[in-house]
Amino acid sequence: MATLKHINSKNADYGAAEQYLLFEHDEFTMKPVLDETGRLIPREDYRLSTLNCGGEDFAVACMRANLRYGKNQRREDVKSHHYIISFDPRDGPDNGLTVDRAQALGEKFCAEHFPGHQALVCTHPDGHNHSGNIHVHIVINSLRIEEVPFLPYMDRPADTKAGCKHRCTDAALRYFKSEVMEMCHREGLYQIDLLNGSKNRVTDREYWAQKKGQAALDKQNAPMIAGGITPRQTKFETNKEKLRQTIREALATATGFDEFSSLLLREGVTVKESRGRLSYLTPDRTKPITARKLGDDFDRAAVLAVLERNAARAAEKAAAIPEYPRHGKTDIQPTKAPQTAPNVQRLVDIEQKKAEGKGRGYERWATMHNLKQMAATLNVYQEYGFTSPEQLEAAVDTAYQEMRQTSSELKALETKLQGKKELQQQVLAYAKTKPARDGLKAQKSEKARAAYRQAHESDFIIADAAARYFREHGITKLPARKALQDEIEQLVSKKSGLYNTYHEQKQRYTELQTVKRNIDQILRREEPRRRKEQSHER
Repeated sequence: MATLKHINSKNADYGAAEQYLLFEHDEFTMKPVLDETGRLIPREDYRLSTLNCGGEDFAVACMRANLRYGKNQRREDVKSHHYIISFDPRDGPDNGLTVDRAQALGEKFCAEHFPGHQALVCTHPDGHNHSGNIHVHIVINSLRIEEVPFLPYMDRPADTKAGCKHRCTDAALRYFKSEVMEMCHREGLYQIDLLNGSKNRVTDREYWAQKKGQAALDKQNAPMIAGGITPRQTKFETNKEKLRQTIREALATATGFDEFSSLLLREGVTVKESRGRLSYLTPDRTKPITARKLGDDFDRAAVLAVLERNAARAAEKAAAIPEYPRHGKTDIQPTKAPQTAPNVQRLVDIEQKKAEGKGRGYERWATMHNLKQMAATLNVYQEYGFTSPEQLEAAVDTAYQEMRQTSSELKALETKLQGKKELQQQVLAYAKTKPARDGLKAQKSEKARAAYRQAHESDFIIADAAARYFREHGITKLPARKALQDEIEQLVSKKSGLYNTYHEQKQRYTELQTVKRNIDQILRREEPRRRKEQSHER
């Protein structure tokens, strides 16, 4: 899934940001990596472009702008903002995401959401953790050099004016996250809900603590591995991760909050509830760790939901015990939930391919391919618990209907979201013209009003267009901008859930359809053989 990260910098050396993007840096110290001659080592692959720099170097253009407006001259001033959009590693092989495509998306995102700022946009094909995640760096000068329209994350008149600075507020960051989600939905990329937290919340501090701890552990284990000794511990875990595992183990068996607290207390962890929020105190700490810092899986609502499910499951199990004999087998078999099956592919029609001119080598490959796919097909067939081709066909039809229903809901939600965004654009445009409209009211005479209107003609064209839009849609009272943005974010979050549900259903439908086609082909192959065996028996 794509994620968004923000870092502000007070470093007056704008060239340092460009140097980080172009040359290799140590992932722990963030210092440049030098070769044996003491020179910087360029990164193997990247894409780099500048925006609003007028053909100059990014650092030079930023310093000229700062001097022109007399801004960013103090040590404590935020000189630049660094945004990082990291895409899911699966987007490359599954959705065709390339470095060039990611760079184009980054440039478009920067132009739309940071207009009027000098910017660097750089795309790297891999992260420092070598997971294969393509990511885009967007570095902007905090100073705005052009007047820009009102954008949804702006809440002050100064946010649009040249010579003023960019502010990354909590509301702005939420807006950027919602726009990243919309970009991934539009481009068909993997995405999760960035607006409603995560099950495991890992901060930068914890992430780097894990990385450094793992590096130290690997260094410690290296001599033992070289000597043929298996180390006792090979994976480093932070204290927060150990606490998460302890809580999950208690949740796996507890059926009530008191039992949950008791199980944690055996491990030395005290759970406290204050103002509807949970916190966990470990023996090595004096200050408890709040559930918010661990993840959404550990807050009060999630914990109580798990405990309630455990209690219901235990009650069902206790009620079901007298119905079954203590000894011997029963006719009732537990239903096994389908597991993640290997990727099932279509069987190859070897006879047809041979008729098209394929040779012996292709025939041997196709035979092996068909044998593997038959095994995978039967595996999926059994895991879903199908007992007949008719049952499989019914499951395919059901999966198709579920996919179509989710698709219809998704399209309706997208239409509603588009309407809200269009309304937001008109509201923002109308708000931007408020000074001009107030100035017109202050004019005393008709002649003065005509002259004033002519002097501010562009503002009144925008205001009239917005007013016409409001009349056509029956809007008599304009919604508050913050409330409208909150509503849009809720729709984006809901769309993200439907988006992922649709793709899961589509994947299941495709898998079942492939299994059905393979089963049909297997049965067609077996039918002539059965007829031949029956004729021999006669």
